[in-house]
This record gives sequence, C-alpha cells and structure tokens, in this order.
Amino acid sequence: MTRMNEFVPPPFLRGIGKSPIRHITDRAKPGDISFGLGEPDLPTPDVIREAAIRVIKEEQNGYTLQAGLPALRECVASSYPEMQLSSDQVVITAGSQESMYLVLMSLVNEGDEVLLPDPGFVAYPTIVRMAGGIPVFYRLPSSRNFDFDADDFRAKVSPRTKVVMCTSPSNPTGRILSPAELSIMADALKGTGAYVVSDEIYRDLYYTPERPASISSYYDRTVVISGLSKSMSMTGWRLGWVGGPEEVINSALILHGYVTTCASAISQKAALSAWTEEASRAREGIRNTFRERRDHLLGLIGSELGVRAVKPDGAFYTMVDISTYGTSMEVAEVLLAHGVVTVPGSPFGEESEGFLRVSFCGGIGKLTEGVARMKAGLNSIQR
Repeated sequence: MTRMNEFVPPPFLRGIGKSPIRHITDRAKPGDISFGLGEPDLPTPDVIREAAIRVIKEEQNGYTLQAGLPALRECVASSYPEMQLSSDQVVITAGSQESMYLVLMSLVNEGDEVLLPDPGFVAYPTIVRMAGGIPVFYRLPSSRNFDFDADDFRAKVSPRTKVVMCTSPSNPTGRILSPAELSIMADALKGTGAYVVSDEIYRDLYYTPERPASISSYYDRTVVISGLSKSMSMTGWRLGWVGGPEEVINSALILHGYVTTCASAISQKAALSAWTEEASRAREGIRNTFRERRDHLLGLIGSELGVRAVKPDGAFYTMVDISTYGTSMEVAEVLLAHGVVTVPGSPFGEESEGFLRVSFCGGIGKLTEGVARMKAGLNSIQR
C-alpha cells in the first residue's frame, strides 16, 4: 500500500532503467579511451555548420510546423523513391530515437508480438514493453558472423506478429542484410498485415560497393526511420525523420506534437544543406575515414589480441569475441579498470553474449592505444 504523495512509477516504466550501455559508458574517467557510444568524433561538415550560422544570424527561429519544414519533408520524401511518399507522409523528429518511439507506440497494442533482431539495439525491446507488446527475437547467429537466419525468421512469424524491426546496417554488428535476405523477409510477411519498421540510421555509412538496399523496396507496409546523426556527424543536432503509410504517420504526428512540439528550427533549416553536392562529397569523405579506421582496428585486434572480430559491412562497430575470458560484462568491467570503455554484448541479446561491441569512432592513434589497453586488460584475466 502506497502512502499519499509517495512517488510510484506508472506501469509502463516499472522495471525499466537506464540503458545498459550507459551503465558502462557513463562511468568513464578522464583519460579513458572510449570504444563505447556510437558517436562520430568527426566535425559536422562545413556546409551544414555554415547554414546553421547563417540562419541563427539572419532568421527568426521560432516553432516550425509540428511535422517539420515542408521543404525538408520534401527532401526526405525524395530520398525514398520506391515508397512514393508525399511530404505529408514524413515527420521530422528530434533524432531517429524519437522516431522509433513514436512509431512503436503508435503501432503496438497490448499483447501484440514484435519481431526483433537478436542481437539488436537495446532500445527496441524496451519500447515494445512500454507499449504493452511482447518482444519475440529472430536470430542473427554469432556462429555465422551474425548472418540472417531465414529459417528462424520464418518460424518466428505468427498470426500475432504486428511489427517487425529491420536494421541494416546493424547496431551492434555492422552487418548488412542483402537484397535476397530482405526479399525473404518480405515474402515471409506477405498476407500477415504486419508492419516493418526499417531502422536506416546507418544506411549511409557503408563499406560495400553499393549503398545497402532498403526493405521498403520489397514490402509495402514499411515505415522508415532515419536521420543525419551518424552519416553527417550531427548527433547533438537531434535531427531525424519517419516516413511511411499515412495512417501510421498521422498517429506518430499526434504523439510527436505532445512529446516534442517540433524538432529544432535551426537544425531543420541547416539540414536542408544535407541534400547538396557538397554534402554528398562530405558523406563520401566520412565513409572513407571510417573504412580506414575499421581496417586499422581489425588488423590490430588480430595481431595484438589474437581474438576474432567480425568485419562490419557498415556503421562503425565491430563485435569482438572475448568468450574465452569470461562473460561480456565481466570483461568490459576489467577493461574499464584498464582505461578503455567497451560495451558488453549481453544487453543486445543472447547471440551477442561473449562479445564486446567496439566502436571505431576515434582516430587512428586512439584506436592503437585503446587496443594496447585492451591487451593489458585481457592479459590480467586468469583463464
């Protein structure tokens, strides 16, 4: 029995705490090297920053329409020609994380099953549970370098499946779903009425010859969420979007209006420059930098640590197999004591236990020193 005025969290928040990733990364000490958060260290491209400076100096930056600037929504809609979106089917949000929350809270009702990748981003099952849904996990087996398991996916689809999360490139693995795999997913969902939520925040950070395909090319009932945080090094600008079927977007817009009112006017106006040729060249430069870092880090892990690291196709993470040293949480704690921040695999799912997610968001020098600290930490563990 609660006393009058005693704080009791609402039911949808009970049992939900701070992200497990933050439990490690927030404890970093001055001088630690962070392989933790997925935050690019590169500067936001000049074309974006110069646009922001201009609008700050020259314009009155009050509220925009709740859905966002019409011109920006047109740019976003044009980025998904296969979906044939109108600007009214796009909402500009405070980062893709808000988009994810809006969509899942709009789509998921009590008792609905939501298929999630294992491993997958830690926020997915949390938000599903907030909405009253039931997370069901389809496997990306670690024994196969986290490749898609088509048979397991088909087996997990049921009449109760309301939503499927699709993430390519993946957080935490950096693996990309091929067009053939996306087609398999789409075929398995035909006739179910389920929606696919395609998290494409890393889609412009790829190391394959071609930009990764989107499941929206294969499945009509797709809602796409994305933004500029990763590909344009704009995490703090909080600029994302959601686009998809009108009925979903209308619901998401209502919720967005009460949660955020509108995304930052300055960020929205500056983001218009992300569809210029200068921005396209900047994206290519950012990709090249991360590709160089990826190759450097993978080489160091192999030569200095002698453990397996999964080669990512995109994003800026590799999964490092430390299963012979202990649990992922135990090893992450040891490495933190040696001055390097890594993220244990366990919060991402059962398949990633025994792995650390290691980000290559730092420069070559930091990657080299970080691996040296990892080596010292691993050498201190009795096996």
